[in-house]
Amino acid sequence: MEEYFIQTEQLTVGYDGKPLIKDIEIRLKKGEILTLIGPNGAGKSTILKSMTRQLKLVGGAVYLDGEMMSRMSGKDVAKRLAVVMTERIRPELMTCEDIVATGRYPYTGTLGILGEEDWEKVHEAMELVHALEFKDRDFTAVSDGQRQRVLLARAICQEPQVIVLDEPTAFLDIRHKLELLYLLKNMVREKHVAVLMSLHELDLAQKLSDYIVCVNGEYIERCGTPEEI
Repeated sequence: MEEYFIQTEQLTVGYDGKPLIKDIEIRLKKGEILTLIGPNGAGKSTILKSMTRQLKLVGGAVYLDGEMMSRMSGKDVAKRLAVVMTERIRPELMTCEDIVATGRYPYTGTLGILGEEDWEKVHEAMELVHALEFKDRDFTAVSDGQRQRVLLARAICQEPQVIVLDEPTAFLDIRHKLELLYLLKNMVREKHVAVLMSLHELDLAQKLSDYIVCVNGEYIERCGTPEEI
């Protein structure tokens, strides 16, 4: 189990205890990108939300760094795993820098005060995704592409070993899609993190992914490398 950083075992996901997709087997090492593909409504987001504890599992287990996630504290999970979901967050009176800084909360004390080193990591993450130039702007006043970069910077400064992204290219035009995915690919190579995400653009998934999982309603249809799929 140690060689995979995140993996599932006979995972069943659904809502209110009713199974939607059964026997999901996902295995991902650091330095790899695994992408769930499938039509809208196929269950990709349900799988990701279940794996990141936003939805209760119907059956099976998720392991993170060899530990069963259900037995880990929220803080321990947050130090290893960061999540970027598609829901548009609408924070009141927060700058882009403020949003990124929330990624450091797993490392702060009870008052959530950031130290000098934390702020350095915030600015490093923003620089990595080319977001420093609008750090002082209100988060609700920037473009969709800039917001996605800010949310990715928040995940990066959390210093996770796994980043989970649900449809990260939603709301983006083609230029920003390619830019965001290029950033992800670079980050995997430089920081040796694992990336688990969902996409509905097959061409982008093919260019970017090491492994692809095809989700088709009630079951996983196929798994393999982009060439095999």
